Amino acid sequence: MATGNYLENLETTIGYSFKDKLLLKQALTHSSYANEQKIRKNKDYERLEFLGDAVLELVTSEFLFHENSQMPEGKLTKMRSSLVCEPSLAACAKVIGLGDFLFLGKGEEATGGRFRESIISDVMEALIGALYLDGGILTAKEFIYSFVLKDYQNRILFYDSKTVLQEMIQTKPNQNLVYDLLEEKGPDHDKEFVVQALLNGNKIGYGVGKTKKAAEQQAAYEAILFIKKKEEFQ
Repeated sequence: MATGNYLENLETTIGYSFKDKLLLKQALTHSSYANEQKIRKNKDYERLEFLGDAVLELVTSEFLFHENSQMPEGKLTKMRSSLVCEPSLAACAKVIGLGDFLFLGKGEEATGGRFRESIISDVMEALIGALYLDGGILTAKEFIYSFVLKDYQNRILFYDSKTVLQEMIQTKPNQNLVYDLLEEKGPDHDKEFVVQALLNGNKIGYGVGKTKKAAEQQAAYEAILFIKKKEEFQ
């Protein structure tokens, strides 16, 4: 559990020192911990998550608007969705080790909540909300640029890989793409899925994930790289 000066490690990682340390702690406090510790409901991360979600959407929208000056609204919306979706934010949270700093109740801790995508993606948004309140929009924007929008083209490709792969396959006649579930293992609260992507019966991608969808995205991403590499040598 994250306590005391230990949170300074997180501040070092993100490159910002909070003036209001309680605001940072609130951003990391799950409702299960607040309930156990008899903390007031509005002292968990949910309100900050609400604010952070709005800040993230604004900053991301502005960034994509300027980076893609000829792109129509529909594609910009789709691109933004890929960047701020739960799996994408959870991946960003893992880069900074956000799960290590959470304040969780005993039950949530025991069931793997510290690294559950739905939780750490919410905390990522709460942290953005806290940064906005403590340091203003420029502080929040700097964090988002560094830890959410960095290398955004590759991240969009990964989190929208099933759609991209399907579009690639459709350009060629008589192509049959399927995702084959090879294995499902682990307890219900911490399952792992193993999937392969097959094109006309041939394996072109392999993926592992905490959900079947995540595993399929990984397999699709590998398949895209495989196809592009193959086309380079033709």
